Amino acid sequence: MGRILEKMEPKQIALDLLCDVACGILNGISVAMFTAPNRIAPGGVTGIATIINFLFGLPIGTGAMLINIPLLLVAYKILGRRFTLLTLKSTFIMSLFIDLCAMFLPPYQGNLLLAAMFGGATGGIGLGLVFMRGSTTGGTDILCRLAKLKFPHMPFGKVLLVLDGFVIVAAAVVYQNIESALYALVTILASSKMIDMILYGLDKGKVVYVVSACNREIAKAIIEEMDRSATLLKSVGAYSQKDQEMLMCAVRDDQYPLLKKIVLQIDKNAFMIVADAGEILGEGWRGIDSEKI
Repeated sequence: MGRILEKMEPKQIALDLLCDVACGILNGISVAMFTAPNRIAPGGVTGIATIINFLFGLPIGTGAMLINIPLLLVAYKILGRRFTLLTLKSTFIMSLFIDLCAMFLPPYQGNLLLAAMFGGATGGIGLGLVFMRGSTTGGTDILCRLAKLKFPHMPFGKVLLVLDGFVIVAAAVVYQNIESALYALVTILASSKMIDMILYGLDKGKVVYVVSACNREIAKAIIEEMDRSATLLKSVGAYSQKDQEMLMCAVRDDQYPLLKKIVLQIDKNAFMIVADAGEILGEGWRGIDSEKI
């Protein structure tokens, strides 16, 4: 790891370690206080380690680290030295803090839905911080990357969903309680939401394409009423073979209803295509070169 660290600035190293420690503490809180005491085993290696802890008493952080070791060895050979060493750093710190938190933090024994939600939220914030710094915490992320090498056209999210699904089903069998699986799904959803918020913040929105004979009038209304701009794209109708213009506009989710209203007021026969945008960068949004933290 020495050569890797030599290539990084001291500020980068400090930020990476700070995020790793924050991730460890937050995931320790998530597991020790909320999920494990309430028999909730969310997907991933932490979920497997939670099941092993229930069956055999092995500390969850230690179990997660032991499970990750063979995965890291495979990753070193296939995914490269840099990825493996950065992942090892983050994984070790997170596993350490999960076990430390289990020793000192009291378990939450209240409402199970609150436990699932707060467990997912705290863990998701921690994971988002690590992902933001370009590292991972191993586990299913390694398996997904390996699967993508063999099946490159398989969507990353679906691979992760299948792997998490196996863990959730196994937890339901071990705990002999279907509610464990349902609450685990709540935890995963809360975690995913918080990861997206950390990685993309408020820079999510929609990209809207409009095909209309009144696009210039629509663009003027967008500028005047929404304080947004738009782009007019030259296009050719495949059926008519006539030159025309397509309007493209990026807006935040809460601005879309007004945009739709403007378009339909000007041209009720307009053709609209609306797509979710995970991240939008540039003027009027976050700068392309701005730092995450």
